[in-house]
Amino acid sequence: MSDTNRQDDWQAAVLGELTGNGPAAADVRTPPGGPAATPVRTAAPAGSTDPGPGPGAPQGVGFPGVPESVPVRGGEGGGRDRHGETAGRRVLRSLRGALGGSAARAVAVESGLAARVQQPVTTGRHIVVTSIRGGSGKTTVTALLSRTYNHLRHDPVLTLEADAALGTLPVRLGVESLRWTCADLARIVRPSMQLTDVTGYLVPLPDGGWLLPGSQGRIGAQVDVAAYRTVTVALRRYFGVTVVDCETLPGEVARTALDTAHARVLTTPATAEGLDSTHAVLDWLATLPVPVLPRTVVVLAVQSPHPAVDLARAGERLAATGAGVVVLPYDRHLASGGPVRTALLGEGTRLAAVRLAAEALQRAVALPAAGGAR
Repeated sequence: MSDTNRQDDWQAAVLGELTGNGPAAADVRTPPGGPAATPVRTAAPAGSTDPGPGPGAPQGVGFPGVPESVPVRGGEGGGRDRHGETAGRRVLRSLRGALGGSAARAVAVESGLAARVQQPVTTGRHIVVTSIRGGSGKTTVTALLSRTYNHLRHDPVLTLEADAALGTLPVRLGVESLRWTCADLARIVRPSMQLTDVTGYLVPLPDGGWLLPGSQGRIGAQVDVAAYRTVTVALRRYFGVTVVDCETLPGEVARTALDTAHARVLTTPATAEGLDSTHAVLDWLATLPVPVLPRTVVVLAVQSPHPAVDLARAGERLAATGAGVVVLPYDRHLASGGPVRTALLGEGTRLAAVRLAAEALQRAVALPAAGGAR
């Protein structure tokens, strides 16, 4: 990174606020041996039963009170075997593809979107997914984005959970156990760490990439603003794209995440009430001093086979605000809960996921974040 880009780096200002030492103190490239590289501790105190860093954790970096690995609850059963589309719909689509060029056109469209998802980034991009109410498909959309970026991109991708303690992101991503959390890592992350050190504290995902959970599923263990800022500042240099499953608005972490994100994804159910609430939020965003609507994508999540709203008209109204709009169609596999399995998604859902990933990354790369990131 050039000196100019380093000066424009939004993390420098954020971490400077946390340390009280100004932007210079936030340079995440502090050489090993500097003050920030001092480990928390390298040995347990006399008489302590602390076993030290767990398996896969970096050597030389200690942590008081190493957390135990706990199994993820809620992943049993669910949408494992149910396909997103009915058998009849799949057969009909196959026949149409055999009789015409629709299949070739679909492949061409998806290939063009995939090329946009694979575009290079000069610095790590943060894409924050949030909503204004629960049950809007926020975590499902995060899981879809995570799988899409991990599948199509060639650089490391991080998925970060900044939601309440009982979030379902680990379940949706097919994770079996959790250990280190965002709050844990915020206390031990150091500028001298390499990518291999950092990933020792992360959860490897079945289809590639890593997850940093917000908790181990215990009530009260939530991510606060200080932990969120510390982790996102420190980890940005390791990952080309970070997808954040954020708490719902107007939570404090959600506001902080939206303010510092390169792109924002706002999920809403495709209902009359959901659309009204979304328009209210977009009107509020339009009044902010720094324009954020051009960096926002609204996901209209269809939650029934027969939506009660005109999706085309709703999309046009939302797009008139300057935000992007992607319709996520009803999918039986997603509606079943459990781990999201790409092979079981409907064709329309897969295409919508790639379109959303391309749209969000394009806005994250083409435009600076509200916090001044480049």
